[in-house]
Amino acid sequence: MLIVDRSRIEEILAGLDLLPLIEDAFRGYSAGRAIVPPVGELLLERGEVHIKYGAIVGDDYYVIKVASGFYENPSLGLASSNGLMLVFRQATGEPEAVLLDEGHLTDVRTAAAGAVAARLLAPPKVERIGVLGTGVQARLQLAQLAPLFETRQVVAWSRNRERLDEYRSALAEDGWDVVAAESPAGVAAVAQLIVTTTPSTEPLLHAADIRPGTHITTIGSDTIEKQELGADVLALADVVVADSLEQCRTRGEIARAAAEGAIDFARVVELGLVLAGEAAGRTSADQISVFDSTGVAVQDIAIATAVVEAVTAS
Repeated sequence: MLIVDRSRIEEILAGLDLLPLIEDAFRGYSAGRAIVPPVGELLLERGEVHIKYGAIVGDDYYVIKVASGFYENPSLGLASSNGLMLVFRQATGEPEAVLLDEGHLTDVRTAAAGAVAARLLAPPKVERIGVLGTGVQARLQLAQLAPLFETRQVVAWSRNRERLDEYRSALAEDGWDVVAAESPAGVAAVAQLIVTTTPSTEPLLHAADIRPGTHITTIGSDTIEKQELGADVLALADVVVADSLEQCRTRGEIARAAAEGAIDFARVVELGLVLAGEAAGRTSADQISVFDSTGVAVQDIAIATAVVEAVTAS
């Protein structure tokens, strides 16, 4: 059995083209080729733990992933996310690998999904990218978006000004020009592509903040308690895309908006169907689009399989 640590995983990821792998995973999921049970989770006083697992029919492996988020950890000098992935052979159930990624694979596959959605749904011209939050996703989302868009102009907001200053400095080293906004609405006023990455439990953006032609990818709202967008934003949007229609009935922005009667699930399309050309995404430059990323096990299967195959091939 393989035991692969984070440093080796990072080496492998640096040489992978992740977006096609994540796209294939979403297409397979929406085509009914995946077995994905409901998410298991522990909601603790200081953090949360998610257990996601599944298989793509006909693949070599199935994957069980444990990932945690403890959002006060940065104040202790610790990463906010952690976890590992267990990879088993579908044919026999034998364990193939333990990926001691410390949550990094989850972080990267989440950012890759955001990039897949942005490539499909962002308006033709993106002059500024808006980011709410300054954590791991706030950085990785930009890393995945960089090859897709020419702009290096970012407007960012955070409740914590010190962390925002640190974020600006870190991204400047990678060639990003980050301007601080005084409010989430200030981000929406100038950005055509917005990524929300916070664990907020109250809406940060409302319909009145959103301009025509905006695309929003929501990352932070992965439980029913969290909310980054007002329900009126989903009601306003011309295009609403879920990573998983099933999951978005019980968690994320779509679930919250549906519970408030702001959106009907008949209006929601699944990312894999848009990728397959079986559902419409953005069809005009002035449409408002929202992608609700709750995180699906097929993403974990895709990235874990790629790592295991790279290790066994070396």
